[in-house]
Amino acid sequence: MAASESEQISDKEDRIVKIGLVGAGNIGQTHLNAYRQVRSARVVAIAGRNRERGEQMAEEYACRYYPALEAMLEQEEIDIIDICLPTDLHEQHVVQAARAGKHVLCEKPIALTPAAAERMLEEVRQANVLFMVAQVLRFWPEYVAIKQWIDTGRLGRPEMIYAQRLSQPPDWSSWFQDPAKSGGALFDLHLHDIDFLIHLLGPVASVYAVGKQSENGAWNHVVTNLVFASGSKAVVEGSHLMGKDFPFSVAMRVNGPVGTLDFSYTSDRASGKKQSHFFWYGEGSRQPVAIEPGDPFVNQLQYFVDCVKTGERPQVVTPEESVQVLRVMTAIQRSLETGEVQRIDWMR
Repeated sequence: MAASESEQISDKEDRIVKIGLVGAGNIGQTHLNAYRQVRSARVVAIAGRNRERGEQMAEEYACRYYPALEAMLEQEEIDIIDICLPTDLHEQHVVQAARAGKHVLCEKPIALTPAAAERMLEEVRQANVLFMVAQVLRFWPEYVAIKQWIDTGRLGRPEMIYAQRLSQPPDWSSWFQDPAKSGGALFDLHLHDIDFLIHLLGPVASVYAVGKQSENGAWNHVVTNLVFASGSKAVVEGSHLMGKDFPFSVAMRVNGPVGTLDFSYTSDRASGKKQSHFFWYGEGSRQPVAIEPGDPFVNQLQYFVDCVKTGERPQVVTPEESVQVLRVMTAIQRSLETGEVQRIDWMR
């Protein structure tokens, strides 16, 4: 290899990717903490409407604070805009960042309507920038292990899957309570497992859901039956209505023709105690499932930073698939509202 080519590769590997973080709330703080462990990345600015919180975060990270994205874009050299805002604000900020020629990472869900999501995709395509929705479950070590088991055929084709995600009402921000901003637990919480199952099993053929709707119209406890085009079936439960002191609880149980994968995790806010269970049951034995340790948020951010450095479009989470996941979510919402099975045209 010529010396000049070697130097070019080294320069690309050593380049620091500059991050502009938009959002000074809970998830913004989570991303900020994770960036400390992301190679070749540096947060250079934070924008948020909460000046006190934003300035505190900027001081903590030794970067600059701006009250809005506009000022950040005018003053800073930035490679990635990381959007950690209420869902109803995603579209305008993704569009603004893309038009400024910045690569964009956007918290889930991509939007609250497929029409809004399609407009966002058109903008990032026209701007020719990289775009990824932060579906963090796809980078969670236990869920990555489940995907590997399925992809390698160790369980055979999954026959039945049960997944759950149960939480007390979120109390760290008031915007969660407004379905016009968050979409309620349906879009904010239930979507995690729906997204991962689509990542795992492919297109959904039909959905049927029942749930509990709040007085302001938010679906905050939902149970969905899904039938996939492959023939696999799943039952998924998500709730923001668990009682006081109920631990945050997630689970996924995958039944295949040769065994069962069983993962569960609980975190008790009051005591701080966490418990995890992950085993394979098959061939007359129970065996712990090995995982590759790592922080899922660090894994997710590192992946997108690496994509920007290499110029390769994200494949673990593609924008097009995020739009299709949103179409499934809106079908679930129609089923909740009508009480009827909803069939899904994946190619639409």
